[in-house]
Amino acid sequence: MTSTVAPTLSNSDSDSSHCHHHSDLSSTIFKSYLELSGEQQNEKHDLIKIQAFLTSSRSGALSCLICLERIRPSDPTWSCSSLCFAVFHLHCIQSWAVQSSNLAAARAATRAATPNESSLLWHCPKCRIEYPKSQIPKTYYCFCGKLPDPPHDPWVLPHSCGEICGRPLKYNCGHHCLLLCHPGPCPSCPKLVKSKCFCGALEDVKRCGFKNFSCNGICKNLLDCNTHRCSEICHEGDCPPCKAKGMFKCQCGKVEMKRECFDRVFRCENPCDKLLGCGRHKCEKGCHEGDCGDCPLQGKRTCPCGKRVYEGIACDVAVLVCGATCGKMLSCGFHRCPERCHRGPCIETCRVVVTKSCRCGSFMKLVPCYQDMTCERKCQKMRDCGRHACKRRCCDGDCPPCSEMCDRKLRCRNHKCPAPCHRGSCAPCPVMVPISCLCGETHFEVPCGAEAEQKPPKCRKSCRVGRLCRHASNCKSHRCHYGACPPCRLLCDEGYPCGHKCELRCHGPTPPPLPEFTLKPKKRRLNNQIEPTPGSSCPPCPQLVWRSCLGNHVGAERMMVCSDKAIFSCDNLCGNLLACGNHYCTKVCHTLVTSTSKSDRSRRAETCEKCTLPCQQEQEPACPHPCPLPCHPGACPPCKALIKRSCHCGSMVHVFECIYYNSLSAKEQLTVRSCGGPCHRRLRNCTHLCPETCHSGECPSPDQCSKKVTVRCGCRILKKELLCKEVQIAYRSSGTDAKDVPRNQYGLGLLPCNSDCRSKVKASGTQLQRRKSKAPEEKETKDNATKRRRRRGRVLEDKKTSTLQRIVAGIRRFLLFVIIMIALIASVYLGYKGLLWLSERMNEAEIQRQRRYTRT
Repeated sequence: MTSTVAPTLSNSDSDSSHCHHHSDLSSTIFKSYLELSGEQQNEKHDLIKIQAFLTSSRSGALSCLICLERIRPSDPTWSCSSLCFAVFHLHCIQSWAVQSSNLAAARAATRAATPNESSLLWHCPKCRIEYPKSQIPKTYYCFCGKLPDPPHDPWVLPHSCGEICGRPLKYNCGHHCLLLCHPGPCPSCPKLVKSKCFCGALEDVKRCGFKNFSCNGICKNLLDCNTHRCSEICHEGDCPPCKAKGMFKCQCGKVEMKRECFDRVFRCENPCDKLLGCGRHKCEKGCHEGDCGDCPLQGKRTCPCGKRVYEGIACDVAVLVCGATCGKMLSCGFHRCPERCHRGPCIETCRVVVTKSCRCGSFMKLVPCYQDMTCERKCQKMRDCGRHACKRRCCDGDCPPCSEMCDRKLRCRNHKCPAPCHRGSCAPCPVMVPISCLCGETHFEVPCGAEAEQKPPKCRKSCRVGRLCRHASNCKSHRCHYGACPPCRLLCDEGYPCGHKCELRCHGPTPPPLPEFTLKPKKRRLNNQIEPTPGSSCPPCPQLVWRSCLGNHVGAERMMVCSDKAIFSCDNLCGNLLACGNHYCTKVCHTLVTSTSKSDRSRRAETCEKCTLPCQQEQEPACPHPCPLPCHPGACPPCKALIKRSCHCGSMVHVFECIYYNSLSAKEQLTVRSCGGPCHRRLRNCTHLCPETCHSGECPSPDQCSKKVTVRCGCRILKKELLCKEVQIAYRSSGTDAKDVPRNQYGLGLLPCNSDCRSKVKASGTQLQRRKSKAPEEKETKDNATKRRRRRGRVLEDKKTSTLQRIVAGIRRFLLFVIIMIALIASVYLGYKGLLWLSERMNEAEIQRQRRYTRT
């Protein structure tokens, strides 16, 4: 270890002098120490502190916290050896210690106290560790304290003797530090020793600095109860109290409770109540173990004031008072009790009137002894800080320290003093500012306020500033540096939207140059660029491509630059199929709309024309109606027009949808048109209807009609019933076609008239004339009489209904008025009753309130 640190220190010093360039081996040296102390965070912190001190000393970055000046290698120094190990100028710490000691002496003098040499303390400016006045440094020593006034050697660490440190290590293990004389704390002891774990079950070889270890097994040490064993993992220090539970008795044995083993000895709340040795009094002690003892009232006894002694008095006989003055000292400590000998305690407050002065001594008054005397005068004496008055009422002269905050700017000009208000100069700023290279691998700490005068350390690590261009993974690494990173030398190779790639050198964004210091950079560097350079976008694509016209016509392409957005028309007809799918666009070549979105359509200048022709497609199935839509793509919609078709016999009309009726076959159409009832067509040769169901075509067997027909003579007196087919035969035999005979004369004249026909015709003629003359008159008189009766009846009914309606409406109005009046009267009555009840309650409450007032 010793042979390794010496070259490191010489290398650090040579780097500071810029004469030679040696590699930094400090991280390699401390790597093994950091690995060994990985389990101890405090030890690791000490090693990091040593490494930081060495780096600061090597680069000449040590600064005095008092004067904030850089500590040069030849300046006499003093370092705190208790906690912080900070380095100061010798004359600065001497002046600081003398001022602090003198201030402590002045404070003691203001309090009328005699200052002792050991009570005059001064503290370290950084860690505030106190030192006596006798330890004010007078001589310049090296870090290990062996060599006074160490000479400056460029090949040795400044302020170091260059020899082995030799200071005793931590925990008083008996070993000494083997590093060369160094600043900061010594590392943990690296020697190998045999050591047992905390519980003593395992023995192993460990580093002396970490010889105390845990075997991670069960402790099993006997606990304080001497019954159970520890069940915790092997641990440091005493075992925890036994948590086992059980039933235990109190000291007197009256109460048994379930308690934890470590708390098994307890006292109950029951009194002892055992008879004492006298047999007359009971033990007044609480729960206890052992004998109760003798009766305290046996033997010599005195009166309450203690002036008269009685012997031989039984313990159950009360002692008489002596009648003398009590004379016991009161609680004030100055006067005695003036009462006669009495039982019980004396008065608590001494009421003797004495002359008292207040605490500050400016006012005197006769007051009872128990009463404190204070005045309202405020103390105008300045406190220790010398800036604020005491302002405490009736102060006794020992003014407390000032409670205000100092809040003055420290020398660093960055922070304010957090200490209470004080005399003299403020303590130096305890903040240490890290100064590092850009990557943060090489760094050291300087006092706050000295960072602007320090140069950043040189770093030989690779630059960790990530590139912002797309070649971050392909660029070669470069060393840590200040300022902007060198530009990327690779080709851009960025893809255009058209599919080509940029062939220029990389012109993407570059990272910004980072500031050199972490706090308050120099004014000349305030204008450094702190934002990344955005870079420039790729130029338009310069590749030559064939580009077609607006209408994408074959044979109309032209050679153009890829980034040129110029479009052209070939002046031919568009010829694109219209939306209808049946006709073609007749406009001149224009931009084609390939997207159906509204945003794309809005960016297009022109679209194909709209087809305004009517639909000319043939309907399937065949239909006489034209398609109602304009020209459209695809098949026409089914024809929903209604068509009328009568049934075969003509008795009714059917209404069908065109698509339904035309999709049927001829046979199905005939079936659908049938009404399903008897045929209403008259037979061809007679006046009768067809007896068949509604059918198509001619009626079957018109000559075989079997219905009966009344046949008459020419005068209509003689008649006879014959079958219709016989009548048709009679007509055919007479040379007459039956279908030409009128319906009302069918069968008339087929029978011959006889001699009786004429006389009957005459008689019937005269009777008919009489009937015709009488009938109209009688009919008129009867009709007029019935009309008058009906009209009169309607009038009477209207009058009856109107009178009844008036009566019902009047009754309804009267009932509604009565209901409203009843409701109004009820609401007034209830409101009056409610007001009376409320008044009574308020009177009762007032009476009760007066009663309570009189009682109190």
